[in-house]
Amino acid sequence: MSDDGRNALTLIAFIGSVFSPYYAFNRRFGSGDPAQHCAVNLALYGNHGKRWCMTERPRADLMRSPASLAIGPSGLQWEEGRLTISIDERTVPLPRIVKGTVTVTDFTPGCASVALDGRGAHLWRPVAPHARIHVAFEQPLLSWTGNAYFDRNWGSEPLERAFRRWTWARAHAGRRTHVIYDAERRDGARLSIARQLSETGEHKDFEPPSEAELPPSIVWRMPRAMRSCRDAPPRIVKTLEDTPFYARSLIQSTMEGERLSWIHESLSLDRVSNPVVRLMLPFRMPRFKSRPR
Repeated sequence: MSDDGRNALTLIAFIGSVFSPYYAFNRRFGSGDPAQHCAVNLALYGNHGKRWCMTERPRADLMRSPASLAIGPSGLQWEEGRLTISIDERTVPLPRIVKGTVTVTDFTPGCASVALDGRGAHLWRPVAPHARIHVAFEQPLLSWTGNAYFDRNWGSEPLERAFRRWTWARAHAGRRTHVIYDAERRDGARLSIARQLSETGEHKDFEPPSEAELPPSIVWRMPRAMRSCRDAPPRIVKTLEDTPFYARSLIQSTMEGERLSWIHESLSLDRVSNPVVRLMLPFRMPRFKSRPR
């Protein structure tokens, strides 16, 4: 999020695109190689309008080393304590060029990996709960700086096999970062993580307030909920993404007596696995077939 609050982005590099209909089809017939389903997902928000990119690419377009990851024409590079991300993508469904550089610096240390299920098949690690981000794009023309959050998720099976739904949210409060994870597992158990991470790498779990229902998303009626103190209910500031199985929102809620602005995600894995939804996804997640080398 930019310092002035007018611009934002999310960027995800996938090896094994977890929502890919192509990956799901291949898994069904026993050929689910994650390296054949890679993508860089970029969403830009701001006065320039919204830009969404997520082109899936095969193994031939994947290159990686301990310090770098390239997926097609876009890539991530660790060097001298900074992460530089070069973006060269096309938007969907209307094709527009998105080209520029994102540089992430001033990382605060995260904490160890956390198992999200009961078997250790799905893990989450906040690599850098707080960092600085520097954005410079040629297309669209924009430049800004702000605060960032960087984490990893990985696992050994499809998400929908372990979870029915989950809600995730994070907020910065000075040099502290709050993260909330609520999930309903397939076995009926509930996951609830409420963690505060400091700039020194220390972290503590806290008892979150009760969950309050929020209005569903307007178009696809995605259910949303957020924890907040009883006398200060949560409020949706803006809906950034409204899709058949996922909603991303800006939300205000009160945690430990402090009113915070949150990036909030609601995900329905039941909807992800719906055949009708999977037939719709190629319009937002096209697949690129690389030319033989």
